[in-house]
Amino acid sequence: MDLSTDYLGLHLVNPIVISASPLQRDLDNIRRMEDAGAAAVVLHSLFEEQIDIESKDLSLALDEGSETNAEGLSYHPDLRDYNLGPEPYLEHIARVKKATGIPIVASLNGVSLGGWTRYARLMQEAGADALELNLYFLPTDITLQPATLENQYCEVVQSVKSSLTIPLAVKISPFFTCMPNILQRLDNAGADALVLFNRFYQPDFDIEALEISPRLNLSTSAELPLRLNWVAIAYGHVNADLAITGGVHTPEDVLKSMMAGAKVAMMTSAILEKGIPHVTEVLTGVRAWMEEHEYDSIRLMQGSLSRGKAPHPANFERANYMRVLSSFPLGYDAPIFQG
Repeated sequence: MDLSTDYLGLHLVNPIVISASPLQRDLDNIRRMEDAGAAAVVLHSLFEEQIDIESKDLSLALDEGSETNAEGLSYHPDLRDYNLGPEPYLEHIARVKKATGIPIVASLNGVSLGGWTRYARLMQEAGADALELNLYFLPTDITLQPATLENQYCEVVQSVKSSLTIPLAVKISPFFTCMPNILQRLDNAGADALVLFNRFYQPDFDIEALEISPRLNLSTSAELPLRLNWVAIAYGHVNADLAITGGVHTPEDVLKSMMAGAKVAMMTSAILEKGIPHVTEVLTGVRAWMEEHEYDSIRLMQGSLSRGKAPHPANFERANYMRVLSSFPLGYDAPIFQG
């Protein structure tokens, strides 16, 4: 049974990739991920702010935005105990590559043009097999035009891509007016893969203390359909590989991701919740399902339920909206009708 897939020009033994998280700061964790069966690992992110902001100002900058990013909550420890420069990140890439035998993808998290793109080259020189650029930005300026932001994203991708010879993946959020268009534009800008989607982490309100407090909720499989929908729509319309991240927890989640058209299914929350050995359990479940349903390879199912191949493409469009709303079995004895 062939579970192999190709992603970012890399031949992977299976479609499970560990997405960026604080776990990857520890080399032993990455070794355990490899032993558990992970086909590749995306390292924790090097943030744009870590490069652009002087160290003496960085503590304040991180405090201002720490609650907006799940990685940021735990990736930026107390400044007294952590070396904030990017050099240790480059050294970590080299150590990980030397100690493991699976592809290692470095991660840059940022949104603006600048000298930090130089570190894309340095990550390549340190031994990274590919780079994932996480375009994470929460616009709060009411005067910012959507087209301006989208143009900036494409410029950043072009700039980073021009500095590399290794493949580039681009990770974005689901909050765009016309998702197919921005995916095509990023594809044209040079993205070798598109990763759908990163998760915006909003702070919670403490109504007793009257404070805004950070809150991190791990993903669940309930978040997967959003990713499946857009990957299935984009499949066959962009040259870039497609990857799903967010909501991948079970063997069924991996299989759905493949059928939608993804080359890989990325997981982090599942192993944060259940431990690194959960990767092995998921792979076992994938193999069992494939055997039961007589699939010889992952490649046979990739894109089989995409919009272009689905027997009812309207299920991805407005017709499905009406169908879903009318499918809920309401009766007069349902609680909603009780006084």
